This record gives sequence, structure tokens and C-alpha cells, in this order.
Amino acid sequence: MKRILVVEPYFGGSHKQFIRGLQKNIEAEFLLITLPARKWKMRMQLSAPWFADCVGKMKNRYFDTVLCSTFVDVAVLRALLTQMDNWNAGCDFCTYFHENQFAYPVRSADRASHLFGTINFTTALASDRLAFNSCFNWQTFFESSSRLVKRAADIDLQHQLEQVEDKASILYPGIDFAHFNDRNRRRNKIPTICWNHRWEHDKNPEEFFHSLGELEDMGYNFKLVILGQSFRNNPPVFAHAAQRFHDKIEHIGFAETREEYISHLENSDIVVSTAIHEFFGISIIEAIRAGCIPLLPDRLSYPELYPQKYLYKEGELTLQLKKLLERFHDNGIMNDEAIDTERFSWPCLRGAYQTWLFPPGGKKPG
Repeated sequence: MKRILVVEPYFGGSHKQFIRGLQKNIEAEFLLITLPARKWKMRMQLSAPWFADCVGKMKNRYFDTVLCSTFVDVAVLRALLTQMDNWNAGCDFCTYFHENQFAYPVRSADRASHLFGTINFTTALASDRLAFNSCFNWQTFFESSSRLVKRAADIDLQHQLEQVEDKASILYPGIDFAHFNDRNRRRNKIPTICWNHRWEHDKNPEEFFHSLGELEDMGYNFKLVILGQSFRNNPPVFAHAAQRFHDKIEHIGFAETREEYISHLENSDIVVSTAIHEFFGISIIEAIRAGCIPLLPDRLSYPELYPQKYLYKEGELTLQLKKLLERFHDNGIMNDEAIDTERFSWPCLRGAYQTWLFPPGGKKPG
């Protein structure tokens, strides 16, 4: 059986969910070396030597594939591992791009912010195969990488950039739908609007709650389910919203179990995103699978994943959400065609991942 070493310095959230899905669906012997999901900047800069040290303490260092996320400096890791005795020199390094740091919105001036995009670029150079979780992710990475190499002045790196493009592919992250109910569900008498994103500024919660306030002032009735992971320094808008909409909130806070999370989604009618940073958006697909109607910004990864009728233009969230609420009361919303979520399931994607991780005949598919 093939052996795969998974190196993940940010083992939490979608990264952890992705790895657990691979373990369930890919035919291989997995060995995981992980670190908790925190301090991502430090992880990108210094986790590679630590991972190499962990491998150095192993008796069996033979692997067919090493799988990394972009929080690993793969160039450093590969250089250190190849110096070791009993290391498989023919081992392939695969890197999965859940995100790329070029496209991450920086809230304040950070002179070192370019460093992390550069690490992503050298990671891509040092990897044998790359997979991006969306076309949007792929496009922003290569557009930014092209600008990066052009700034190199008297250093010509265009050929290396072309090499990176040749070994890249698009692979949507597999999602486990095992706990979702495949049944027709009835809508609530009062429409319930769901937010199921991280409580951080890049998800733009200020716009979401501002629109809800406008709709409330217009006299529209609705309930709220506020999900998602919160952190020590939450945007203050969540505390303000908890007070203003206290009589409308059905639930607010992180769901402690997968079953509880899905139950809240299945008790909601509409799911909204206002994200200014999103490379794929698993939470939206989960909400749609649970029966929610999506309302999403016409940017980022959303246009490639969803029909145009579920997208709103800049500045039109309140207007489009108002139309949804009106349709809800007219029962028109009940007639929406179901969005195909099965194409994101592990059964549909496992074959592509098996080939990407372990290409037959030693080929290296892009």
C-alpha cells in the first residue's frame, strides 16, 4: 500500500476537515505530523525545520508522497528531508492550496506581508504537483506571482513561473455529507437567515448586520441563526448585533458538534455571505445542502460555483435580501431549483485525488 506523509502546521477548521476526508477516502497508509491551528505567520516561517526534525526521529522514512498545505515552506522542508539517510529520493511533494497569501486582505500596513506570498511561490516551485481549491484561487496566485517575478528586475524567473503553471490543477475540496438529511424540508413561518462564517473582519460581518438593521427598520420580520468560529478579538459588531437583534436570534455562537451545526443549518431558510476573502467557501455549500437558499456577493470564488441569480452586486445586499424575504412570504422561494452539491462530495472527487496524490505509471498530472 502507498504511504503518504501529511505535514500540516495549521490542523484545524477546513484544513483538518480536508485531511480527515482524505483519510476516509484515499487508499493509502497515512502518517500525520501536525501543529494546532494558531500563529500561522510563525508556522509559515519556521514549521518546516520542526517537521524535518520529527521525520528525522522516525525509523521508517520511506514515503511515496508528502502532502503539505501552503502554511508549510516546502522548499525548506524538502531540502532538509533530502539530506537524511533512508529518505526516498523519488518521493513526490504535493501541495494543496486552501488559500494563497497574495490575495489575503491586509487590514493594516505590514512591510513584511509580501514575505508570505513569496513563500507560497517558492513552495510551488519546490513541489511536484499543486492543487488549488478553486479557479479564483489559482488565478489570483498566478496573477500575483507574475507581478512578483516582474519586480525581480535583472533576475529572469519567467521560465520558473511557467513550470509552476504546468504542474497546477484545480481540485475542489471534498465534503462529507453523511450527516445531512436527504429529504424535502418545510420552511419556517418566519424566514430564518443564517450566518455560518468565521467571526473575523475578512468575512465582512459589518455589511451583513447593517443590512439586517435596514430591513428591520423597514418593518421586515425574520429570525437569525449566527454560527461560526469566534476568536479572542472578535469584531465588536457581533456584540452589538446580539443586543440589537436579541428578540430575533434563535442561536448565536459556535456549534460544539457537527450534528448540532447541521441541525441549525437545517432549521434555517436563507444563508448569506458578505465575504471579502473567500477562496472556496465550504460553509455555504453545507448550508445549501441543508436546504438554505444562498445570497452571495458577485466576487471571489462564488461566480464560478453558483448560478448568477444567487449573486448580488456591490451595494445591493439589502435590496436582494429584501426581495428574498418578499418572495418567502409569497411562497415563491419554495420553487427554487436545488443547487447541485453532490459534485463537491468525496464519492465524486476521490478518484481525482487518488490520481493527484499517486499518479499511475509515475506520471505527474497537472
